[in-house]
Amino acid sequence: MSAIFWKELGDHFGRRRFILTLSLILFGVLWGLFILQREVNGSGSAQGELLFLRLFTASSGVLPPVLFYIGFFGPLVGIALGFDAVNSERSQGTLSRLLAQPIHRDAVFNGKFLAGLVTLAIVLVSMVLSIVGLGMFVMGYAPGSEEVVRLLGFSVVAVVYLAFWLALAMTLSIFFRNTVASALVALGVWLFTSFFVALLIAPAVADLIVPSIESVDEAVRHFNVSLWVARVSPSTLFDEATQTLLSPNVRTLGPLLQAQTQGLLSNPISAGQSLQLVWPHIVVVFSMVAFLVSLSYVKFLREEIRS
Repeated sequence: MSAIFWKELGDHFGRRRFILTLSLILFGVLWGLFILQREVNGSGSAQGELLFLRLFTASSGVLPPVLFYIGFFGPLVGIALGFDAVNSERSQGTLSRLLAQPIHRDAVFNGKFLAGLVTLAIVLVSMVLSIVGLGMFVMGYAPGSEEVVRLLGFSVVAVVYLAFWLALAMTLSIFFRNTVASALVALGVWLFTSFFVALLIAPAVADLIVPSIESVDEAVRHFNVSLWVARVSPSTLFDEATQTLLSPNVRTLGPLLQAQTQGLLSNPISAGQSLQLVWPHIVVVFSMVAFLVSLSYVKFLREEIRS
């Protein structure tokens, strides 16, 4: 498997598509630098304000937060690395020649998936470290232990989230023989889960279940129904988990979230408590990744491959 892994990893960093990936990293760093200059105005601030977390959650007024940038373009990178992982080799006839060698099918699948996952992790960690490094250079001090733990948790959540889109793209590359079809279906799933579920389907389902809101209980029930339907989307789980990890003032993901933003619960909580709060989100997204990997793994091992 190591030979397949290193070969695929070299392809990811050597193909033309890596130019797109590198440009996304650089643009993300410039995005964070623009927000950094707005936050500190080149003069620095007190360490207790957790400014290193605000580098990812604050908006410049023109640009949305870096967190939005990662959540929007990250899935596209994962899809780009996996939509042609298998069907391109099948169409070119190289897959049958590869399996004719003393190489097991599971080694081919595992090597391709791990190479894509490591590439995504390198891209994400490079962006996070670059933004934090720029923050250290401008503000003149290093992030505290609380900020480091939260940033590490954010990085883990983001890698798991990107792994979902990589696993989805590889699954489609196994089920579809046409690379264009697998790419279009993956992009369609991304658009549907990222925008339509949270913006259209969840409110519509909540309106059907709670047609009229005449009391506080009905308003809370309407909110909960809309929230749980939206959580079908991995994008919603990612947004909630990362906002909780990067915003210490968030104490709950229920209806009291709006009250918190108004300062009713302004005392920050520890990083461990935030991790406990988002642990179900991490488990659910990881379960989605495991399901897609298992599905594509079984399909790839059982399908007939001819020269």
